[in-house]
Amino acid sequence: MSSPEAVETTEPAGPTGLADSAQELAEGRTTSVEQVSAALRRIEASQGTLNAFRHLRAEAALAEAAEADRRLAAGERLPLLGVPVAVKDDTDVAGMPTYFGCDGDLPAATADSESVRRLRAAGAVIVGKTNSCELGQWPFTEGRAFGATRNPWHTGHTPGGSSGGSAAAVAAGLVPAALGSDGAGSVRIPAAWTHLVGIKPQRGRISGHPHTDAFQGLTVNGPLARTVADAALLLDAAAGSHPDDPHRPPPVSAAAAARRDPGRLRIALAWRPPLTLTGSGPHPEVRRAVLALAEDLARLGHHVEEARPRYGLIGLGFVPRATAGIAELAARHPDPALLDPRTRSALRTGTRLGGRAVRAAREREVRQHRRIGAFFRPPRGGAGYDVLLTPTTALPPPPIGRFDGLSAWRTDLAMTEACPYAWPWNVLGWPGINVPAGFTVDGLPVGAQLLGPSRSEELLISLAAQLEADRRWYEHRPPALPVRSGPQDDGR
Repeated sequence: MSSPEAVETTEPAGPTGLADSAQELAEGRTTSVEQVSAALRRIEASQGTLNAFRHLRAEAALAEAAEADRRLAAGERLPLLGVPVAVKDDTDVAGMPTYFGCDGDLPAATADSESVRRLRAAGAVIVGKTNSCELGQWPFTEGRAFGATRNPWHTGHTPGGSSGGSAAAVAAGLVPAALGSDGAGSVRIPAAWTHLVGIKPQRGRISGHPHTDAFQGLTVNGPLARTVADAALLLDAAAGSHPDDPHRPPPVSAAAAARRDPGRLRIALAWRPPLTLTGSGPHPEVRRAVLALAEDLARLGHHVEEARPRYGLIGLGFVPRATAGIAELAARHPDPALLDPRTRSALRTGTRLGGRAVRAAREREVRQHRRIGAFFRPPRGGAGYDVLLTPTTALPPPPIGRFDGLSAWRTDLAMTEACPYAWPWNVLGWPGINVPAGFTVDGLPVGAQLLGPSRSEELLISLAAQLEADRRWYEHRPPALPVRSGPQDDGR
C-alpha cells in the first residue's frame, strides 16, 4: 500500500532479476544501454517518493553501458557484463564522495573500493549510491543530510537500515540487486522489512578495503536481491580479498550452492534473543510468520525443534567495538558540528571505550566462538544443530519518524527493542541470511534469519534456495509507486 496523497501516475514495472538480466544481455535480447537507461528512469521517477539514492552517476553509467554493449557484441562474456547494480553510500566509488549518510562537503574517492573493483571486473555497471543512515548506526534510513528513505510496501514506514536505500531500490524494482553492509544486521534487517533475501557473509568474504576491519571487525558487505540465486550471483561477483585484509576465508561458490539440495538438517528455532535489558521478544505477527516458516521447513523433511543458544554476555563484545567504530569514522568528518547529536554522543562514548576496552572485547571473541560454536554440529557429524532459525527483527517495520527527537540512549533502547536478534553474528563474524517470512495483516513484510557456524554460507544458501522453491516469495511485489519529482545529484 502507498501513502494516501493523491498522484497522477505510477512507477512502471521493475526489471527482471539479476541473473535474468545478465542472460538477456548475453543472448542479445536487450542491450546494456537499454537496461541502464530504464534503471535510471525508474530511479528518477521514484526519487520523490522513495528517496532511495543519495546520488547517481548517470552520464558515466551510460558510457559504461555503451562500452559493455561493444564488448558483448564482440563475444565477451562475464557474469554481470552490462547489468545495472547499486552500491551503498559507505562504499568508495572513484570520483564520488563517500558520505555514509552524513551532511557536509567530503572529497571524492580517488579509487574504487575492492568490492566495487570486483563488481566492475564481473562487468557490472554501477548506476549510483544508495542512502544510508549516518555512519550506519540505526535500523532506519533517515537523516537531515538526505531526508527519509521510504518502504516500497508502505511509504509511511521505514525500509530499515542502515542499508535501507539498497533495500528500497531492489524491492521497488529500481535495480535488480544491490550491495549493502551489515555491522549489526544492516543487510538482514532491511531485507526483512522489504521482503528480500539479504546475505551477511563470513567476515572477510567480501573485502571492505580500503576500510579494512570496519567497526572493529563487526561490519561486512553483503548482497540484497529478490531471489536466493540473484543474491548468490552478486555475492560471487563481489567476493574476494585484498592483500591488506586481515580476514581472508577460502573461496566458496554461492551460485553453485543455490542449485544444491541441502540434505536433511537439524534446525533449532530460538525465540529468546541475547540479553539486552529491554525484555524484547517477537511481536505476535512476527512470531506467527516465523513459526509458519519453521513448519514449512519441517514439512520439507528437516528436524526442527525449539532450543536456546548460550549467548552469554555477548553484548560485552559488541558495544565497545560498535561505538569505537563510530568514533573512528566520526572523528574524520571535516565538520563534526554537522553530525547528528546522537552521533556526537556515540563519538564520546566510543572514545572512552576505545583502547583497552576494545582489545578486551575482541579477545572475548575466541571464547564466544567456542561457547556458541558448541551449539552446532561438528563438520563431520555428531550432536548439535546445523542451522539456527530466529526472527530477523522483533517488530514489523516502524513508521517513518518513529525515532525522531529521541536522545542517544532512547534511540538505542528503541532500536534494541525492534532489532535484538541480528547483531550477535556480527560479533562472531559468521554468516547469516534473511529470508522473507511473510506479511502482517497490514501488509508489512517481516523476515527470518538462517544462521550458521563459521564459513557455512553454502549450507545456508542451499537451505534458503530450497525454502524459496517451496514458498515462492519472489512472486510477491510491492504495489506500484506514486511518482513525484525529486532532486537528484549526478554525483560529480
